[in-house]
Amino acid sequence: MIALADRVAIVTGAVGLLGRRHCQALAAAGAHVVVTDLSSDDCESFAAALSAESNVSALGCAASVTDRDSLLRLREVVLDRFGRIDVLVNNAAIDDRFDDSPAAAERGRFETYPLDAWRRMLDVNITGAFLCSQVLGSEMARRGRGSIINIASTYGIVAPDPSLYRRPDGTQAFVKSAAYPCSKAAVLALTRYLAAYWGPARVRVNALSPGGVEAGQERWFVERYAERTPLGRMAQPNDYQEALVFLAGDGSRYMTGANLVVDGGFTAW
Repeated sequence: MIALADRVAIVTGAVGLLGRRHCQALAAAGAHVVVTDLSSDDCESFAAALSAESNVSALGCAASVTDRDSLLRLREVVLDRFGRIDVLVNNAAIDDRFDDSPAAAERGRFETYPLDAWRRMLDVNITGAFLCSQVLGSEMARRGRGSIINIASTYGIVAPDPSLYRRPDGTQAFVKSAAYPCSKAAVLALTRYLAAYWGPARVRVNALSPGGVEAGQERWFVERYAERTPLGRMAQPNDYQEALVFLAGDGSRYMTGANLVVDGGFTAW
């Protein structure tokens, strides 16, 4: 059985590391996928590749999750092409990116973290999910059916441990700022709010909280993260695909307002 046959799924942040895997998983489950990110060329190129490797239609359409007018145009394009929206994956997000220098650890510290960086993180990570849900989720509510999946994080559940980012020589490579965990905790609150609000409209809203993904980090960090995880490793980018399809489809038909944690046990102790 194809779990999502002929359903229409929009994925924001779709050309990033996990966004691409989300799109591939949905397409493999039979969904028509709308690839949404900031770059038109990247969206269209990836959508073309997705269509070529699957038996579904994929549409690349650029949009900014912080721009309501941009999202309204996206909704118009999707409805014109497919006639409906069945699944929305609020995946678009940013995290701190600092140069590998002593300034990185200083800039990430709470006492010196820049206000503009705080505002930008919240704008993309939580206001973006709010706007996408408002513009695109409202169409689901109007039709009386849909599934919204908000991509949260283990850092929306537990606080970052600064020692995880300490080099073997004792120097601090990086300090995880307050902005990212606060934004992801807000995503969980938004999930619960929308689940209660849109329950009568038969729109289910759940969160998926992934753990850390191995993506070229320094070996000492990968090993330290693995030591702190019951399953003894960081996630691979494809470790979340089945969980995403589960939340998108009828297998989770009696789930809403939930947070599905897929983290190798990182938050278990």
